[in-house]
Amino acid sequence: MALNFKHLHYFWALVKEGGVMRAGERLHVTPQTVSGQVALLEEALGKPLLRKSGRSLTMTETGKMAFAYADEIFSLGEELEGLLRGAGQRRAEFRVGVADAVPKTVAYNLLEPATRLADPVRLVCREWKLENLLSELALHRLDAVIADVALPAHSSFRAYSHKLGSSGLTFFAAPAVRRRLKGKFPACLASAPILLPGGDTSIRTHLDAWFRQLAIAPTVIGEFDDGALMKAFGSHGQGVFAGPTFLEQEIRSQYGVEVVGRAPELVEHFFVISPERRIRHPCVAAITDTARARLPGA
Repeated sequence: MALNFKHLHYFWALVKEGGVMRAGERLHVTPQTVSGQVALLEEALGKPLLRKSGRSLTMTETGKMAFAYADEIFSLGEELEGLLRGAGQRRAEFRVGVADAVPKTVAYNLLEPATRLADPVRLVCREWKLENLLSELALHRLDAVIADVALPAHSSFRAYSHKLGSSGLTFFAAPAVRRRLKGKFPACLASAPILLPGGDTSIRTHLDAWFRQLAIAPTVIGEFDDGALMKAFGSHGQGVFAGPTFLEQEIRSQYGVEVVGRAPELVEHFFVISPERRIRHPCVAAITDTARARLPGA
């Protein structure tokens, strides 16, 4: 059965608008029509694209993949419409994947130099599991991938890891939490509520080993796949959290937290994975040059 792009457009609008009601308003149809069109798309594909999460809808893994393609299709359509109406010239695209283990603050700081080139580009970011992004890279649907680990040695993907640099970790807490801590760092963490990154991140493995080595059994209040959400909880006094030392000033300013202590032995690495052995893509070159000038250990 051929893909019905009308059904796909309704699904795309639902995700973009964040709900059935808003999608209906955007498309000038009833919410029931939106739901019905998406259901027909799921039936045609033979897989669910959305699942209920409380009162809201979240995308399945198939849904995320479908939305990535739909977003490219319909964003290009809107761009074409603008060009035909004389709205301007099309910018070159830089399609980059960001592994979901990479903190969003780090991702922004690494990618930002690509937006300052003499020839402006349109940045298209995809956040996903690293293995999924590598598959997209192999199919030439991405130009590069930002990750916290190098390409595995046994990988079948034809790509190359370029180290951007490394950073130790700094532990942060809201002022009220910081004042309640007893003793010097890192011993004070034994009596502190701790917020940790999710188990899929490489730094979580290092943190767990570090706590064991110091004979510290932390009181873990929460684990977060989303680093920004972890920092938000920390800023509201829920616990101590760790972040890259090279972003220490930015984290303090943005979240209103104080430094509890620094652990330079806890090293987090960052890479850009590219099909190029020698970097020629101007955006990848800008990312690499800026990161290596700012981060140690490149």
